[in-house]
Amino acid sequence: MSAIPSSKPQSSSSPGQTMRILVWDVPTRVFHWLLALSFAGAYITAESESWALTHATLGYTFAGLILFRLVWGVVGTRHARFSDFAFGPRSVMRYLRSLLSSKPEHHVGHNPAGSWAIYAILLGGLAIGLSGYALYNDIGGEAFEEVHEFFGNAVLLVVIVHILGVVVSSLLHRENLPRSMVDGYKQGESAQAIRGPRWIVGAALAAAVFGFWLNVNGVRDTLVGAPVEQLADAQSTGQAGDHDEDDD
Repeated sequence: MSAIPSSKPQSSSSPGQTMRILVWDVPTRVFHWLLALSFAGAYITAESESWALTHATLGYTFAGLILFRLVWGVVGTRHARFSDFAFGPRSVMRYLRSLLSSKPEHHVGHNPAGSWAIYAILLGGLAIGLSGYALYNDIGGEAFEEVHEFFGNAVLLVVIVHILGVVVSSLLHRENLPRSMVDGYKQGESAQAIRGPRWIVGAALAAAVFGFWLNVNGVRDTLVGAPVEQLADAQSTGQAGDHDEDDD
């Protein structure tokens, strides 16, 4: 059995032939963008009773995507696995210091700082999902409402820092990291590429999310303590109220 190539960091100016290789599989990319969309939508609708159903729908989507990522982090392709970006504090500090030097560390997969942001988002997202479920099922009263709001704001802060880090890394390495999360390709050695995009799993994940959105009324009763009709009425009533105010 051949040995798995090492994923040790390499200097951006280190010798060695690099090429455009496939790094991010389709499920990881689908997860990334749907998670961003779900979180943004849920955060925007959090304070509006008229959008309660939408908020709940996106919140459960967000939680479901995180559960998928936890599984994919174990059984997914090389760079999607947690073992590929299990960096300790020293690695993070070394990476951050390298950004101030002329030879910043380059990682084909997640860099140490980015990996910690991912772990924070996953853990914070679980707290958001659990507290949101408890909140809609009248468990814990206002205590869970404060927990839900705290972790929502905490994850937002981590996301902002993560985006800034992506911008900085893209500039320092002269590499378009956001585009790599669209097409899956980055610069690296041929041995560091993943074997395939895993289209079937990615398509299944996207279909599950869109199916949930289309059939939200059919599944809401089993997920949310408040009946779907109550949430739907709250949303429609709020929107009607908005129209009444506009008429005035």
